[in-house]
Amino acid sequence: MRRARPEVAGLTTETEDGRLVSRPLAAIESEFDGTVWFFSPGDSEKVHQIRSHREVNVSSESIDELWTKEVEAWFEGGKDDPTVALLKGTAHSAQFWASTDPKPVVLPKVAEAVATGGTPEVGENHSVSL
Repeated sequence: MRRARPEVAGLTTETEDGRLVSRPLAAIESEFDGTVWFFSPGDSEKVHQIRSHREVNVSSESIDELWTKEVEAWFEGGKDDPTVALLKGTAHSAQFWASTDPKPVVLPKVAEAVATGGTPEVGENHSVSL
């Protein structure tokens, strides 16, 4: 079964004082095998946090393979910019929300739940092991 690659994924790192910091990052388009790639400035705080807590890796080995014109817009020196870092996250499991209804159907259900104090039934949460 081919797994869908996330377009945006949350990256959580740990600060020196143990706080967790999460942020959305655009995932690089590639065949999804449980590995998600992100480009980031190598001198960013998230990269410093990753180097201290190795749940995510910082790599330069696949920059040529994964580089796109869209990524180039973020780095003045292109793929040879010394600040380019490639982050590699390997997922062991994932959770996702699945809704069979389109937004125009979901939004009135949510509005009704807010008005009545109920809970809308608009989808299901799923977990998968990768």
